[in-house]
Amino acid sequence: MINLLAVFAGGGIGASCRYLITKLSTKYLGMAHFGTFGANIIGCFIIGYIFGLTLERTEIISPTLKLFLTVGFLGGLTTFSTFSNESFCFLKEGKIFHCAVYMILSLSVGLLATFAGYSLAK
Repeated sequence: MINLLAVFAGGGIGASCRYLITKLSTKYLGMAHFGTFGANIIGCFIIGYIFGLTLERTEIISPTLKLFLTVGFLGGLTTFSTFSNESFCFLKEGKIFHCAVYMILSLSVGLLATFAGYSLAK
């Protein structure tokens, strides 16, 4: 039961953070897409860091805290469905180039951020 509560709490905090990031991105950058991109890249970095930190030293973070952070917080912070919807909206609006750049940058920078987090933890 404690693990379920940890995931629930982490998810709420992560989703709230994503909401705030998107609101700030819309206010200061004029597009919510930057918020989604930023939240996803931050999430990639953090999960890479946690993975690198706990790969060989599982005792460094309790299993419940790891669930809170990865499944809960990062699950709430990052969002594949919003990324997919925003990509679809670009296509629907005929912005094929924007869609391609958004998708390629999201995947490549996301992988680089995960690797950077992992490398930093090692």
